[in-house]
Amino acid sequence: MTSARKPVGRVRFVGTGPGDPGLLTKRALDAIREADRVYYDRSLPQSLIETAKELNGDDSKIKLIESSPSDQGKLMAAAAREGENIARLIVGDAYPNRLAKAEIKAASAEQARFEVIPGMSHAQAVAVYAGMPPGEIRTVIDIDDIASIEPLVIADAIKRGSLTVTADVSDLSSLRDILLAGGVSGETAVAVTGDATGETEYTTTSSVDTFVEAALGYAGQVVLTIGPGVDDRHELAWWEGRPLYGWKVLIPRTKEQAGIMSERLRAYGAIPCEVPTIAVEPPRTPAQMERAIKGLVDGRYAWIVFTSQNSVKAIWEKFKEHGLDARAFGGLRIACIGEATADAVREFGIEPELIPTGQQSSEGLLEVFPPHDPILDMVGRVLLPRADIATETLVSGLSERGWEVDDVTAYRTVRASPPAADIRDAIKSGGFDAVLFTSSSTVRNLVGIAGKPHQRTVVACIGPATADTATEFGLRVDAKPDNASVPDLIEALAEYAMELKQRLAEGPIKTRRGQKIQGPTALRFR
Repeated sequence: MTSARKPVGRVRFVGTGPGDPGLLTKRALDAIREADRVYYDRSLPQSLIETAKELNGDDSKIKLIESSPSDQGKLMAAAAREGENIARLIVGDAYPNRLAKAEIKAASAEQARFEVIPGMSHAQAVAVYAGMPPGEIRTVIDIDDIASIEPLVIADAIKRGSLTVTADVSDLSSLRDILLAGGVSGETAVAVTGDATGETEYTTTSSVDTFVEAALGYAGQVVLTIGPGVDDRHELAWWEGRPLYGWKVLIPRTKEQAGIMSERLRAYGAIPCEVPTIAVEPPRTPAQMERAIKGLVDGRYAWIVFTSQNSVKAIWEKFKEHGLDARAFGGLRIACIGEATADAVREFGIEPELIPTGQQSSEGLLEVFPPHDPILDMVGRVLLPRADIATETLVSGLSERGWEVDDVTAYRTVRASPPAADIRDAIKSGGFDAVLFTSSSTVRNLVGIAGKPHQRTVVACIGPATADTATEFGLRVDAKPDNASVPDLIEALAEYAMELKQRLAEGPIKTRRGQKIQGPTALRFR
């Protein structure tokens, strides 16, 4: 009887693209998820490292390598023979990378089973993200050794079309000399792009004579586009042209809810920073909620009014505790204060009967809430599950309309611990371009744990009650959506940012002290 052989693993060389995790292919995602070990080197952007940790689910498997390519190739081959699956993450595409090719050759020499998963190169990404398409003819060069470049070859490439060069910033002076030695005109257009597809991608346009000076402040690997393709940038660039591109936006909210906002902000080009200011906890005593759930089952209520996603979650968790499901809402009418809360209800397969069509707030809901009719409404009671610090507007308004209201504390909001010192300093010194407030409690708690945002920080509030609280704390409210929802809040901030950019394009902006300023800094002053 023979024993079963241990399966042989594979080494997958994964091209990760230039930095944007959204450019990872499905095959690359699968390779990272399935890997027993994930290796990367210092050139891999932090965003891709974090993505690898999320996909793999085990931080201990994600390891930085600093050994030689041949040693690393042998190490990975040995692990594969022991049955482990290896994912070796490589910036951009694998084959233009000299060190990656050396690792692949070393793994092949060890007779390892390996795959190479292609990724988008820096040159391809810059052509699309920075708006400089290749045209009919484009030559791409990845510089591993500046001394190996032939000046006449480069000059000939530029004569025939655009040239894209990927190089380290330390090689730019030598590259300029090579271009001029090859007969390339010093006035030829050059665009330099750093952190391609990243949150801080930035492109400067200049000429062969001046691109070294224009690239001051860049670090690491950059992409140069030389020739006719540069002229298309002003019309075709989109990545850096998004309305909140480069804005550092503070999100004071619960961690779970902040994650949803961060995703939307990144789509607008912002750099979100999540600072939990509140934590949601169950009520101190469960008796009220227990009676409310029993009342729901017994038909005690005609309406249930949800004022937040947290209130929906609190009721649903109590349902699960008692083995109930959506059928417990049978015969009960549901009202929601806004679309975000209504979406939370819809997740459970239920469509709310009443949502404000205008202002999504307590006042807006009261405008459309029907008065109690003692003849038509056999049951005259409303269940209002909400936070422990909610205002009394809804209770008094429903009572005026003839309804009996069971005002129940469904959850408590408690203040979180203060953020790190550098975050507190950034909040108070204007290190954030904007802050998004989604409730009055986020305003109170942020000020309580970190201090007031600097006066040049743009303040956006989700609704009138939140805006009133911000004003009470001495903050200037710059943006507020018509509808109280996260998507509309972010859209309102984006519109405000575009207005600022338009004002900047028209001329210098005056600060409150009368000082005239212009350039990118002006966007952070009112």
